Amino acid sequence: MTKRIDATEKAIELIHILKEKHGDLMFYQAGGCCEGTQPQCFEKGGFYQRMGDVCIGEIEGTEFWVDNDLFEYWKNAHFTLKVIDAFGAGGFSLESPLKKSFQIEYRLFTEEELENLEPVHFIE
Repeated sequence: MTKRIDATEKAIELIHILKEKHGDLMFYQAGGCCEGTQPQCFEKGGFYQRMGDVCIGEIEGTEFWVDNDLFEYWKNAHFTLKVIDAFGAGGFSLESPLKKSFQIEYRLFTEEELENLEPVHFIE
């Protein structure tokens, strides 16, 4: 199966640091203008998904949820979670106090990858 999301080593290291401090985590990436399109990291259950939100996979046992509109726009793309040294997400994301920001890099799936994509899970 072709995974829809992966992470860089730096992002995985930061997830481990945040898990040690906060316990189980979750990611949510919105598609709106106010919250931007930067992924945000929360304690698991610290953000309530909306109807139609989509879980595109897990990184280190941490679910990665996206807004339905964002998923429809990027459903044919692979997401790579990375981290940069910068303050972002308005301070709501758990990495913000560490002066880090998660970001997503996109690339389109190949024809072969599209034929073998992992299924997604929707909030109904």
